[in-house]
Amino acid sequence: MDKISVILPIYNVGKDLERCLNSIVSQTYTNLEIILVNDGSTDSSFAICRAFADQDSRIKLINEKNA
Repeated sequence: MDKISVILPIYNVGKDLERCLNSIVSQTYTNLEIILVNDGSTDSSFAICRAFADQDSRIKLINEKNA
């Protein structure tokens, strides 16, 4: 089974992020690498990403200053 990488750019989308991430992690295809790139969000986005990354080893979190 091939590994699929899902790359999700994130900037101040806290109100919709949990629903989006729940959808990705609940896919039936489980050989996923989920890369979350937080671009300096000033809302709850980073905290939501961190919580998901702490619970699912397939999630890699990259946190950067807003560019």
